[in-house]
Amino acid sequence: MNNSQISDSFSLLAKLMEINGENIFKAKSYSSTAFAIDKLSVQLSEIEINEIQYLKGIGPSSAKKIEELIKTGTLLQLEKIIFSTPPGVLEMIKIKGLGPKKINTIWKEMELESVGELLYACKENRLKLYKGFGEKTQNAVIEYIEFYLKNKGSFLYAQTINIAQEIDQFLKKLFGENKVFITGDFARQLEVISQLQFVIKEEVNHIEESIKKNEAFSLSTKNGNEILYATDVGINVKIYAEKDRVFEKLVETSSSPTFFQDFVHPLDLAKSEEHYFELRNLPYLPAFVRENAEILKSQEFPHHHIQANDIKGLIHCHSTWSDGNNSIEEMARTCMEKDLEYMAISDHSKSAFYAQGLKEDQIKAQHIEIDQLNNKLAPFKIFKSIESDILNDGSLDYTNNILSTFDLVIASVHSNLKMTEDKAMKRLLAAIENPYTTILGHLTGRLLLSRPSYPLDFKKIIDACAANDVVIELNANPNRLDIDWREIKYALEKEVLISINPDAHSLKGIDDIKYGVFSAQKALLPKEKNLSSFSLQQFDAFIANRKIIKGI
Repeated sequence: MNNSQISDSFSLLAKLMEINGENIFKAKSYSSTAFAIDKLSVQLSEIEINEIQYLKGIGPSSAKKIEELIKTGTLLQLEKIIFSTPPGVLEMIKIKGLGPKKINTIWKEMELESVGELLYACKENRLKLYKGFGEKTQNAVIEYIEFYLKNKGSFLYAQTINIAQEIDQFLKKLFGENKVFITGDFARQLEVISQLQFVIKEEVNHIEESIKKNEAFSLSTKNGNEILYATDVGINVKIYAEKDRVFEKLVETSSSPTFFQDFVHPLDLAKSEEHYFELRNLPYLPAFVRENAEILKSQEFPHHHIQANDIKGLIHCHSTWSDGNNSIEEMARTCMEKDLEYMAISDHSKSAFYAQGLKEDQIKAQHIEIDQLNNKLAPFKIFKSIESDILNDGSLDYTNNILSTFDLVIASVHSNLKMTEDKAMKRLLAAIENPYTTILGHLTGRLLLSRPSYPLDFKKIIDACAANDVVIELNANPNRLDIDWREIKYALEKEVLISINPDAHSLKGIDDIKYGVFSAQKALLPKEKNLSSFSLQQFDAFIANRKIIKGI
């Protein structure tokens, strides 16, 4: 083991001790040892073991650890502390601007255990609420994390939209508007994208010669008519060169394997992607529904799939009353500019102290403000809502007297996410059975690429929502997209309403609704089954009727 590796071991040990809140004096001592080792001009492995303790900056305790490293290649104390530290917390060390003290706060006080969770918390304005952090630090952390994640190879769909458009325009400029077609997982509107893919009607050698002049692309691999490029924006680009069977290749690469294997058979060349379907006596199926061959067998093709302009109201958004960036009026006026008819302001409840959740007296004051704004902004209407934490026993965050003052309640899990399936099911089912729960928020608690779902029996959850007239949220934040589109089919079978909600914490966050729409399209969700597509009159009636049915 060389000096650099030994120094790195001491440096990591020092950081992890501080992150874990262990002996700070010892941690600083090991950090000093790492610094001293870096300054040495001779390799420690070449020095007599007994002499190491006398080197400047290295005492007997560190010398024993150096001996252990040289002889075994490992350090038991370091291995133990690595084992006891969540992998996501270890990963935070790689983020520029986050020292051990700050990571300790993030982990121990904020209870965040991954880089993705930290990014999400920053975008919800939670980091700046803690000692040692401010808005400037929070913005810097966002920038550093996004740079770090960009180089990991997997991207949220939302992160790829602008990049995909720019690369599409670049390729069309090189080869012509009618020769370049975007395909793959992006065309299918999958929630996570590992590479961007294009079919180009051109000879492979011509494509390679033309692209190699651009410094933003670097050739990674080439296999026949397929070329893989790395790009300077972090995402890989795969190009299929097809001079003849362009549309067969396009349909193949923009479909799931299970869909395409039941779909393809030799035919004459198609003139377009739509024509490819016509030749098989099938209506055109957009790429986002080419997931399962059942759609071919059932002949249940979508005549109309939900669009962004089918959204009539903004349900689930936050304001400066809790952890939002903008006032209720600012949020409302932006909704009005987007031709929306209503908004449900759903700030956090009191148990969400990390998000400045509302206490009872604040709720009364907020409701007064909403009444005043409704008089001022009519006919636009602001509904009184709350995102109530589902507590450990499944109860909601306020007494029934307080819950009865809201037009609707969104019930969500925000804490103690590491649950067994039995615990998660009991907790969620209790919340669903609460008569005040109108919408079940971000059902699984997942953060894409960052935090997995807690284990659930989706059918039992959906059955319970059907029995209790509870709507299931499709949280449109691109980090969540929760409920997963794959589970919506069963919800529709059980006549459970879905509600595409942005969970907006800023004016910019309102536009996240489109990602929810993209996800809903994959589930063939009709607008009639989406609560946020209800007109103001329909939504008002829905709220009133539900209160009558529930006797609340």
